[in-house]
Amino acid sequence: MTTIAPDGRLTGALRTYPPRAAVISWIFFDWAAQPYFTLITTFVFAPYFATSIAPDPATGQSLWGFAMAAAGLAIALMSPVLGAIADASGRRKPWIAGFGALLVLAASTLWIGKPGDPSIIPPLLLAVALASVGAEFATVFNNAMMPTLVPPERIGRLSGTGWATGYIGGIISLIIVLGFLAANPETGRTLLGFKPLFGLDPVSHQGDRIVGPLTGLWFVIFVTPLFLFTPDYPAKRPLRAALHEGLSELKQSIKGLPQQKSLAAFLLANMIYTDGLVSLFAFGGIYAAGTFGWHTIQIGTFGIILAIAGTFGAWIGGKLDDSLGPRCVIASSLLLLLLAVAAILLVDKDSVLFVTVSPPQPGATLFSSAAERAYLVLGCLIGAAGGPLQAASRTLLIRLAPKDRIAQYFGLFALTGKVTSFIGPLLIGMITAVTASQKAGMAVLVVFFVAGLGLLMRVREE
Repeated sequence: MTTIAPDGRLTGALRTYPPRAAVISWIFFDWAAQPYFTLITTFVFAPYFATSIAPDPATGQSLWGFAMAAAGLAIALMSPVLGAIADASGRRKPWIAGFGALLVLAASTLWIGKPGDPSIIPPLLLAVALASVGAEFATVFNNAMMPTLVPPERIGRLSGTGWATGYIGGIISLIIVLGFLAANPETGRTLLGFKPLFGLDPVSHQGDRIVGPLTGLWFVIFVTPLFLFTPDYPAKRPLRAALHEGLSELKQSIKGLPQQKSLAAFLLANMIYTDGLVSLFAFGGIYAAGTFGWHTIQIGTFGIILAIAGTFGAWIGGKLDDSLGPRCVIASSLLLLLLAVAAILLVDKDSVLFVTVSPPQPGATLFSSAAERAYLVLGCLIGAAGGPLQAASRTLLIRLAPKDRIAQYFGLFALTGKVTSFIGPLLIGMITAVTASQKAGMAVLVVFFVAGLGLLMRVREE
């Protein structure tokens, strides 16, 4: 079993690591948290909100963007402070438990989102924002546990395996929702041809709304092994003393960033490309719903295929991370994302890359039109690139950051991932609202990936 000294160093002449059960339990945090991102913010609830609760898809995309922007701003302001306090106090699990509880409670509230009820929109968006805060902060402190679990040369594989496991969890949660819970309002049948379990009503979209409580229950079940088997840092000092020391160290770290040129360049690059990636995932399902008229079953199936691509991408990316380095993996992922997004902007329901095609026909088989199949292929590229990008980013931070202040720097990492994260959704929301065009709103993402890639070129791995 690993013994960790109060200053963050491992005790003893030889550095040891916890048993396999502790590592596997840590990996399952990604599995536990993934349904929030898969079911709520991407493939089920967000498109349902835009098409069935909001007045129209463009307005829904705009309102969703404003809610995500507010959550991103709150996360940006609080992440480095909480990370610094956690480093000074020593503990990680209490923070994961507290913010995990916020995720569970807020996500469960989404059940109230009945279709066609405008009065429910404000509390619904508040619940989504709070759930986002809970999920992101819990992830900050979970990430900070990584350096104590495996040797440095295996960090990339650990990170990639975690992301791949998370994607598998997302796939299974989507299959559960599409195959057994969410039914087509016209046929009353799920994707697998069953009537919804528990008597869920397709007309009132109870199968879409149940993803909130399901996300909360899923998190509670699968995060439990982390608390039982993965060792935590020991407590170092009381909260009041940790607050004072943590804020002091955070101030010193921020002042010292100009002297750490590679770390500063990476944090800035992460700030920009993460904003683009989060916005792409957040609005990909909404964009498909507005462009092709997809509903829960089509979008959810699309999500399963993307998650499968993401699983393989993250797993392979983890291996390449250890052999080629995280910087190379991040750069390659950004190039793939750039190509995919640029191509998506040239796909419409009746055209693909300037070539006119037949639009989707009512009652046709799933993804039967050329435009839908093209969107599916490009989505798989996004899924395959998104996993390695995120996994390699947290690996690169571990290589660049001081080891005794790892939670603080993961807080700064979350800060740079969120301090401008409101800008992407805000720009998409504003441009979509002004132009009444979802395509115009999505076009802004190209700028984020180009700028992030340019800054990454200034980073040197240590």
